[in-house]
Amino acid sequence: MSRILCVSGASSDVGCCLIRAVAENYDRIVCHYNRSMEPMRELQEQFGEKIVPIQADFSDETSTVRFARTVVESGLAPQHFVHLAASSFVNVKFGKTDWKSFEREIGIDFRSAVILSQTFAPLMVKQKYGKIIYMLSSMIVQKPEKPFSTAYTCTKHALFGLMKSLAAEYAGKHVTVNAVSPSVIDTKFLRIPGLVKQMNIESSPIKRLLTPEDVVPTFAFLLSPGADTITGQNIPVTAGN
Repeated sequence: MSRILCVSGASSDVGCCLIRAVAENYDRIVCHYNRSMEPMRELQEQFGEKIVPIQADFSDETSTVRFARTVVESGLAPQHFVHLAASSFVNVKFGKTDWKSFEREIGIDFRSAVILSQTFAPLMVKQKYGKIIYMLSSMIVQKPEKPFSTAYTCTKHALFGLMKSLAAEYAGKHVTVNAVSPSVIDTKFLRIPGLVKQMNIESSPIKRLLTPEDVVPTFAFLLSPGADTITGQNIPVTAGN
């Protein structure tokens, strides 16, 4: 049986870093992307036909369902699914956050996780093996909570609830469900004002933002055999913040 990994948000800096770190463990890697195909080409140049890019706009439900169906109908149903897809983080006061902002966050991050997990998890159960990992945020674990990110924070809490619920439902069915909650990662998709970025740097014990290389080893561990008996856990990667 082929070992297949599916990564949503694979074109992100974290996605590309993760794929490079674990590629040797898989026969095929389904790489979801929306607009940015260039990182997929670079991965294909490095790993060849192992990389299978599939486009989908997760802000659109129909496109998300089509992605899930395409993966399965192509014979690429994964044993491992890592959900990284998310909209760009922005700082907006609650009073200026319209409902469309909530809908976009929910669609891209949460609804897509629900649709893909509903598609993949039952197939993992049939194979008697599977791993699902969601990327959350330090917003889940930090006290006090940070302001000006209501839609983002609410969506991450919903995803946390999904993780806990699925971990309980699939316990004993050879499918683990976990999450990783990093603090701010310095990537090309980071969209925060310079002052906010500096505040995050100053508040960090290591006096810098995280890099993808700081975060990826935790995902790689949860995908490894060493984590086969870990489920329902949200692992903070915050440098002690």
